[in-house]
Amino acid sequence: MSLASNLQTNGERLWDALMAMAKVGPGIAGGNNRQTLTDADGEGRRLLQSWAEGAGMTMSLDTMGNMFFRREGAEPDLPPVYMGSHLDTQPTGGKFDGVLGVLGALEVARTLNDLDIRTRHPIVVVNWTNEEGARFAPAMLASGVFAGLHEEGWAKDRVDAAGKRFGDELKRIGWEGEEPVGQDRPIHAMFELHIEQGPILEDEGIDVGVVTHGQGLYWLEITLTGRDTHTGSTPMGKRRNAGLGMARVTEHVHVVAMSHQPHAVGAIGHVEVFPNSRNVVPGKVVFTVDIRSPDQAVLDDMRQRIEAGVSEIAEDLGLEAAIEIVGHFDPVAFDEACVGTVRSAAERLGYSHRDIVSGAGHDACWINRIAPTAMIFCPCVEGLSHNEAEEITREWAKAGTDVLLNAVVETAGVVE
Repeated sequence: MSLASNLQTNGERLWDALMAMAKVGPGIAGGNNRQTLTDADGEGRRLLQSWAEGAGMTMSLDTMGNMFFRREGAEPDLPPVYMGSHLDTQPTGGKFDGVLGVLGALEVARTLNDLDIRTRHPIVVVNWTNEEGARFAPAMLASGVFAGLHEEGWAKDRVDAAGKRFGDELKRIGWEGEEPVGQDRPIHAMFELHIEQGPILEDEGIDVGVVTHGQGLYWLEITLTGRDTHTGSTPMGKRRNAGLGMARVTEHVHVVAMSHQPHAVGAIGHVEVFPNSRNVVPGKVVFTVDIRSPDQAVLDDMRQRIEAGVSEIAEDLGLEAAIEIVGHFDPVAFDEACVGTVRSAAERLGYSHRDIVSGAGHDACWINRIAPTAMIFCPCVEGLSHNEAEEITREWAKAGTDVLLNAVVETAGVVE
């Protein structure tokens, strides 16, 4: 079959699958709470397995719980083309973050069956474990092990807020496989469909985002230590106020990020104030700074300026300062050939499209280190994500999945 035929997926079937999966691990406000390695995660995995095996694919499961569904190619010894994302969600997550990429990949396989298309390369649909990192930090944990960034033993020793261990919970829900992670799994190319998680595509009326880069990031944990004193009886000039120090750092981070527009973002995230009493001047504050940029030089400059600013602020206020890097990865440049394949697929299909940078981390960012990889973005309403109100349209979902189908078929090759 000629690629000029512009292959189309079944949008209604895709939407029905998305809505069926959304019933697993429902949230309290219309979204989902299907955190990794919970009972709901196990249930969602079983549903995916039933659909994929019903489409004639065979499942493999590795020791990190990554699920691989293989559609055989005409030349089985060729390395497969992978497509997929993740099923786990945030505690107050939406119905589409990650899930669209997995079920869009399933829809691609189902469409190939409908059209009786045989590809030269095998095709694999993948569900990566613990992309979100909401329960077990860091994010993209299992794909990180697959790509060689993390040791498996270290990953399985991660614990959640209740002290439960990743490896134990994986066994408990019955999804620890026997296949060694990454062993004998060559990848010809990898494509990940995902919602944008930002407002650009919707604001510009664009159907498809062609993801060229992923932002690098630093997560800095900053501890400012002063002295606990009574708010009513301590003169202003005698205070060593750690809370004031954090406020000044917050403004400094904003100023640094704004100096690099439009190529940088930054903000204060998690905050712990001690003793956290209404009538005590805070003697200690621990907080995180999240800075991101697709440009390595910009990212490094931001980090250096923020660290220097923290030192100056602490000295001015009589505080002690400690800075720890608790998360980092370099900017990602996705494979030019794969990106070009996505772009040409959108053009052939007549979908409006634009190049875009991913502001969030994705499993594709890790896989890109070991195999040619690209991403496809679907718009989302008001750019809202990691929120139960997250929403997309049927038309957006279908457009992104149509592009995924055509990109994968072009890369896998067709047996006429």
